[in-house]
Amino acid sequence: MKNNYILGLNFLHSDSSACLFKNNELIVAIEEERFSRVKHTMDFPYKSIEYCLNYENINISDVGVITLNSNPLSSILKKIFFLIKNPFSLKIAFLSAKNTKNKLSLQKYISKIGSENKFKGKIFYADHHESHIASSLYFSEFKDCVNLSIDGFGDFASSAWGFSKEKKLKIDEKIDFPHSLGIFYQAMTQFLGFKNYGDEYKVMGLSPYGKPKYVNEISKLIFKTKSGFKLNLKYFNHHKKKILSVNKNNQAEYSNLYSSKLINLLGKERDGNEKISQHHMDIAKSVQFVYEDVFFHLLNFIYKKYKNFNLTLSGGCVMNSVANGKIIKKTPFKNIYISPNPGDAGGSVGSSCVYLKEKSYKDINVKNYSYLGPQYNNNEINQILDNYKNKNKYKIKYLDDNELSKYIAKELSNSKIIGWFQGRTEWGPRALGNRSILADPRNPNIKDIINSKIKRRESFRPFAPSALYDETYKWFEIDKEVPFMSEVYQVKKDKQHLLPGITHVDGSGRIQTVKKYQNIKYYNLINDFFSYTGVPIVLNTSFNENEPIVNHPKEAINCFNRTEMDILVLENYILTR
Repeated sequence: MKNNYILGLNFLHSDSSACLFKNNELIVAIEEERFSRVKHTMDFPYKSIEYCLNYENINISDVGVITLNSNPLSSILKKIFFLIKNPFSLKIAFLSAKNTKNKLSLQKYISKIGSENKFKGKIFYADHHESHIASSLYFSEFKDCVNLSIDGFGDFASSAWGFSKEKKLKIDEKIDFPHSLGIFYQAMTQFLGFKNYGDEYKVMGLSPYGKPKYVNEISKLIFKTKSGFKLNLKYFNHHKKKILSVNKNNQAEYSNLYSSKLINLLGKERDGNEKISQHHMDIAKSVQFVYEDVFFHLLNFIYKKYKNFNLTLSGGCVMNSVANGKIIKKTPFKNIYISPNPGDAGGSVGSSCVYLKEKSYKDINVKNYSYLGPQYNNNEINQILDNYKNKNKYKIKYLDDNELSKYIAKELSNSKIIGWFQGRTEWGPRALGNRSILADPRNPNIKDIINSKIKRRESFRPFAPSALYDETYKWFEIDKEVPFMSEVYQVKKDKQHLLPGITHVDGSGRIQTVKKYQNIKYYNLINDFFSYTGVPIVLNTSFNENEPIVNHPKEAINCFNRTEMDILVLENYILTR
């Protein structure tokens, strides 16, 4: 029995996670932060593992293989050669050795799982970038395709690419430490005063407000080469000293990746509490411009090498949805696939896929890649509500699916803000209609209302549209699926005035296309909203308030309490104030 189960882990990177395969099917996957409530946690994913095992009602002893999305032996000769050439990097080498020891001591962590039935299977270490690529490649519909992984660093490389024929992956080239497009963008994110790990999306959201006035200066930080790119290392610190530490919450904290020479080039860096000025907006725009220039240069080089129109993308840099939405215009690639979880968390799935392919499994399956986390039925929710001490503060009613959809669609059309908790928790950083806050995209004030009353975040950050797939081409400058909200496209000019709530200052929106088979409840809600308003789109943002996305009904209720959203929907139960 135990050989049927493979447990995949992401550990010793941010966004710890676990997943479970039964035979060759991915049946569950979840990030540890959804349980610990600590964003981007680096904790060993004990709670995620517990959930995966409980989902199948098995013990850790029933698992035949545990896979990890890192291989201590990857690029070992390159690491040694770098150290010989750069003896000043001994501190970095020491930290790398310590990390390697932790990877190889994985059994120590696993031994703490379960009281009686212990793990007796094998541990499989998969290369970091191969894991990234696998997490997209094996779930795409491409028979043959180009594959690119691009991030900060993993196993001494920042990028890796190759070609897969009949799903047989071969990595041909890598860009190694210390050169990294992810480090470039992270350094500039820090320079703009956004110091927390994962803040790059703020620069991306800020960039449309600026002009590319500093492209010449920022281009000095990174050079395009014949086969990729190189950093101008005099502007960076990451190759010379320790820049990563872990805080008391087990979150990654990075000291400044940039050197004082960047300040000489661009002037004073922004303090985190300093008001954002036009100067900062112009730097953000210039950073995004340079990032895209290098990114498309690399993609065009890779296309010329393989001459294939299909592309899978993975790695942390692929969270740059603005760049992703320009790939078809800026490169010859015509078809793109990006998984719902392209960053390090998704590597848990990828590492298991690498193992499965090494064992010659022909197909790797998943019923719905978007939704792989916990689900709570109406009976469980009713019990939670019965035991909720402040339930008298709310009117609570139960509606069947058809009534619920029409009722909430009508409330949305009246500019009510809805907490929408349905089905299984999303796999990945995007709320895709199961743990979402929903609103009317036609309301010109809705962004300010949500930002001030609920999200309590920077006003420049946009909100995303979820649209019926069959209607998307009438409203956006695309005619393709974007099921995981991974690409930004222009709202058609004649429709922008109808969608002020989701149209960013540059006329764009980070779209999620929705088909009935992907999420029938969410599809029906948007369709009913369409019937009331003539607009087949709702505003969708993650169900949270400066915390990880809610996972449990109690967290949804607590968030509803703390904020000023109007209605909370928990499966078929509706709470109003």
